[in-house]
Amino acid sequence: MGLATVIESETHFQSEMANAGTKLVVVDFTATWCPPCQRIAPIFEQLPAKFPRAVFLKVDVDRCAETASAQGISAMPTFIFYKNRTRLDRLQGADPAALESKVRQYYGTDEAGDEENAVAGHMDLATFITKSECECLNEADNHPLAHCLTSGGGYLASDCDEQLIINITFNQVVKLHSLKIRGPADKGPKSVKIFINQPRTLDFDQAGGNSSIQDLDLSPSDLEGNPIPLKFVKFQNVQNIQLFIKDNQAGDEVTQIDHLAFYGSPICTTNMGEFKRVAGKKGESH
Repeated sequence: MGLATVIESETHFQSEMANAGTKLVVVDFTATWCPPCQRIAPIFEQLPAKFPRAVFLKVDVDRCAETASAQGISAMPTFIFYKNRTRLDRLQGADPAALESKVRQYYGTDEAGDEENAVAGHMDLATFITKSECECLNEADNHPLAHCLTSGGGYLASDCDEQLIINITFNQVVKLHSLKIRGPADKGPKSVKIFINQPRTLDFDQAGGNSSIQDLDLSPSDLEGNPIPLKFVKFQNVQNIQLFIKDNQAGDEVTQIDHLAFYGSPICTTNMGEFKRVAGKKGESH
């Protein structure tokens, strides 16, 4: 395929968005009379070949005025990034390097593409994690939490003993369907207590004594990257999630996690109306 799809109407736009499922969708809002749009157009056309698992759409703001206004477009070119019909980010202006780096940021690795299919209808929530607000107690200095939040090499290891407390904060409220924990059959986690929406990171005494929302008893086969389902009804409104890892499979001093991922969806799927209002207010204030 390798070409961007030209959108004919708002209905066409919505059907392309629906068909994309959990793939990254990058939309170029463009105009024939806008020189920067024409300059970046050939660069945009090269992206589908580089990122075959993403969907690239072109919206002419004059031909599709309804879509442009629903998405709050005020300048061209504007690129908007979506997943699961949820807006992740936007970029204004014709900046090829910034455009490609944002596509790369939200595209994920090849491996993530295969994994996403494994949890049908739910997406890897990695792009919604606010890494600066995540915390891990008892992490080893050279094997911190950040190493296990991507699948690209590196791992998280415990430091003084086998226990870990991991606090993951999302940048918007999400529903959690399942999580994946990949780790070695001996050092990977075994007993895990899960807490949500705590005001701050629990300490080890609190995590041991407080009642959790769900407990997991993991087997070595759970650590091969298979989705571990959560009690979906209890995870409908999650701002942060904390995992207290009590021990590991072999009773070893060091617990190791190679990759930790959360699957689900953001609550506010395409709240287009809100974007419209925000844009409207801004216009009125000048």
